[in-house]
Amino acid sequence: MPVSLNKSSRTKSFSLKSYIHLRSKKINAALNRYLPKATAKPKTLHESMRYSVFAGGKRLRPILCMAAAEACGGKPDNSLLFASAVECIHTYSLIHDDLPALDNDDYRRGNKTNHIVFGEGVAVLAGDALLTLAFELANQAPVTSRYKSNHFISEIAKTAGHSKLIAGQVADLEGEGKSVSKAQLRYIHERKTSALLTCSIKLGGMSANCTPKQLQALTDFGYNVGLAFQVIDDILDVTQTSKKLGKTAGKDEAVQKATYPSVVGLDEARKIAKNLTNKAYAALKPFKGNAVALEALADYLLKRDH
Repeated sequence: MPVSLNKSSRTKSFSLKSYIHLRSKKINAALNRYLPKATAKPKTLHESMRYSVFAGGKRLRPILCMAAAEACGGKPDNSLLFASAVECIHTYSLIHDDLPALDNDDYRRGNKTNHIVFGEGVAVLAGDALLTLAFELANQAPVTSRYKSNHFISEIAKTAGHSKLIAGQVADLEGEGKSVSKAQLRYIHERKTSALLTCSIKLGGMSANCTPKQLQALTDFGYNVGLAFQVIDDILDVTQTSKKLGKTAGKDEAVQKATYPSVVGLDEARKIAKNLTNKAYAALKPFKGNAVALEALADYLLKRDH
C-alpha cells in the first residue's frame, strides 16, 4: 500500500536547488571566516581542520538550522554561528568515525579521509579542535528574550556528549558482528544521526526566539527527519556505488554493522523512511505553511540518491 507524503502545496513551487545553493554559499563563507587560517600556527592542525570542513558535503545540518530560523520568522543570518557550530561538530564526528579504531575508512566526501592525509594523531586533534570551536562559535551568537547563551550551549553539549552522539557511536561499535534488534538499531540511529539533526533545527528556531510550541514542533520534525535520513543512508550503502556516495559503498555490510536493510530488509526500510518523513511533515502543521524550506528538505532527503 503506497504511503502518501503530506507536503503542503506551496512546497511544489519552492526552488530547493536555488535555496540550497544560496544557503551553502553563505555557510561556506561563514566557515571560512570562523575557522583558523591554514597558515596560522600550528599550521598542520589548521590545514587538517580546513581540509575536512571544505572537502565537500551537503551542508545539510547548517541549512536545516537556517531554514528553522526562517520558519519561526527569524533572520537567517542570526543563526549562522549556530549553523557553523553544528557543521564543525558534524565534521569532527566524521573525522573520528573514519579512524582505524572505529570505521577505518579511506574515503569521505569523495576525498581521502583526514587520517590518511595527515596521520592518525593530527586527525584526532583536528576533530577535537573542531568540537571545541563549535562551543566558541555558539557562545558568540546573539541571545534572544527566551534563550540565553546557557540554553544554546547546553543543547549542544547534551547532543555531542555521552548520552547522545557518543552513545550512538559506542552502541554502533559494540553492535558490529552481532544480532541487533530493531529497538537497539533505533537507539543507535536516534543518537548517532537524529540527535545532531534535531539539535541543528532546534538551534535555528531558538535563534529566532521561537515559542515553546514551535520548539516542540521543530524537535518532533528533527527527530523524524533525522531517523529517516539514516534509514536512507543505510539503503544507499547497499544500493549505490562508492563513486556516487563519495565514500566506500557496502562498508556497513562488510563489517557486519547493524543497518535497517540488514535488520528489517530493504523493502521494509524504504517503508519506514516514508513513514518517518510523513511524521516529519505532520510536525510542521503549527507553522501553517511557513516552513516550506523544511518541508522541501525533508522531501529531498527521502528521495536523494547519494
